Amino acid sequence: MQLKQHILNKSYELFMRFGIKSVTMDDIARELGMSKKTLYQYVDNKTDLIEQIFHQHIEEEKKVMEAIRNSSTDAVDEILKIAMYVVEKLRELSQTTVYDLQKYYRNTWKQMDALHQRHVYTIIKENLERGVRQGVYRSNLNPDIIAKLHVGKTSLVADEEMFPAREYDVKTLYWEYIYYHISGVASAEGQRLLEKYKAAEKLTTK
Repeated sequence: MQLKQHILNKSYELFMRFGIKSVTMDDIARELGMSKKTLYQYVDNKTDLIEQIFHQHIEEEKKVMEAIRNSSTDAVDEILKIAMYVVEKLRELSQTTVYDLQKYYRNTWKQMDALHQRHVYTIIKENLERGVRQGVYRSNLNPDIIAKLHVGKTSLVADEEMFPAREYDVKTLYWEYIYYHISGVASAEGQRLLEKYKAAEKLTTK
């Protein structure tokens, strides 16, 4: 298991650095100091490798989300901490890798995107339900509808046609959306907490 983990980690590092298309299985085997025969004992092919890396990412993200929930004071605190985590991940994300996935591994990208959207939907829906219980979100909101709207709207952040990278910073876009989201669901107490946390953490869209 340790070797398989090493394979996934090194492959992810190479994909993020050079993109998926330009990194071959030969490159990966060479970087790992093993033969392709040994590499293929752990993955069926490049597509399988990509899918395994993504599933690992989802599992790691679930653990992070659980830790954030357990360490947060309330739903507003939780969603802001989730946003900080996402922004940190956006800094690591290679646009070349995303482009390669969408162009050369279209079916895999669609499957991964659908899985990730379900994951995000669950996180946001549970956060909304928590916020309503705590009185920091409006009591009359519909968590199912808003969570689905959230999934749809956040996908626009990565839409190159809507927000070209040369004109918009993705981190600024994401923070703007998060504040827009919280302002739309927060009660008066939630709004007060948002301003309190923004001041304490010096959170900004810049």
